[in-house]
Amino acid sequence: MTDHPERETRRAEPHAPGAGDDGADRDHPESPHERVNRRWNEILQETRVAQTGVQILFGFLLSVAFTPLFRELDPFDRGLYVVTVVLGASSTAALIAPVAMHRFLSGLRMKHEVVEAAGRFMACGMVMLALTIGCTLMLILDVVLPGAAAAALVGTVMFWFAVCWVLIPVRIRFKAGRRNN
Repeated sequence: MTDHPERETRRAEPHAPGAGDDGADRDHPESPHERVNRRWNEILQETRVAQTGVQILFGFLLSVAFTPLFRELDPFDRGLYVVTVVLGASSTAALIAPVAMHRFLSGLRMKHEVVEAAGRFMACGMVMLALTIGCTLMLILDVVLPGAAAAALVGTVMFWFAVCWVLIPVRIRFKAGRRNN
């Protein structure tokens, strides 16, 4: 897939660190075509990492219902299991969507649109993956620990996800933006 021809003829301005996505050599500004190709390659790499994790987790979740102890779960844990499996399936769909979109739209000169949509699917899939992990932890810890301890541990882990996946990147972006002003 190629980007729109009119976009290929313009030259991009050099990227300032923290101003959107980085990756362009500051001495060699990217053309719009180079940028969309780089962004697509980055999304493919991110997809490979995320898909592996979500597929392993989803496989584990599917097997849980066929264990002898599953029949002994209380109604809360059974409901939590259903929510967790649905979240796992939904995150799988969102994280694999970029590949399906690329296959469906390949050759239509829509790479820019595919990259934009793929980025949104990846972000949505990562949120659903974090929720799936949180629910999986709650399901496991609720069986192993008393209710309040399980909830406290899950809350702590979910806070750590927010720190790693949102707060630190936002802080880095903010600091880079201030440095460039």
